[in-house]
Amino acid sequence: MKTLTRIANYAFKPEEVFNCIDNLGVTGMHMTQSSMMMMGSKLDLRFLTEHQTGLGTKYRWTGKMMGFSMDFTVEVTKWMLGEEKTWETIDTPQLIIYSWYRMHLLLTQFPGGTSAELSISYERPGGFFYKLLSFLFADWYCRWCLKNMLDDCKKTLQKKVENHGT
Repeated sequence: MKTLTRIANYAFKPEEVFNCIDNLGVTGMHMTQSSMMMMGSKLDLRFLTEHQTGLGTKYRWTGKMMGFSMDFTVEVTKWMLGEEKTWETIDTPQLIIYSWYRMHLLLTQFPGGTSAELSISYERPGGFFYKLLSFLFADWYCRWCLKNMLDDCKKTLQKKVENHGT
């Protein structure tokens, strides 16, 4: 298993940062919009639980990337409002550069703001071709995801301030 981590600081309270990162409409945007890193593809998101946040929340991503089908379910396995969240793939995920992944968010308050430490841990897939793709692209893709998730949160919180003056 390999883990990559990125840290970002925000001039907002932990609860505000947590709620923003916990919102897949914000932090999942990079997977639901066509981009170069997604090879022009995008994934569809469907919640499998009535609640879209909190412990036990499950959702499913489906789509194609580079002609390969992707279909994986994610479950929130730890959720402490304003503090910490862990979510990971369950069952038998159909991914390209990972066989499984787990994401972890840990928030720390400091005077005037919050530090968000976001990490992704993953295991490489089986089979020579998929292992090669993982070797070439997994870390690169992980860094891109972590950066996008934290940056999209920062942009969303900043827009909130600009629009509401809060």
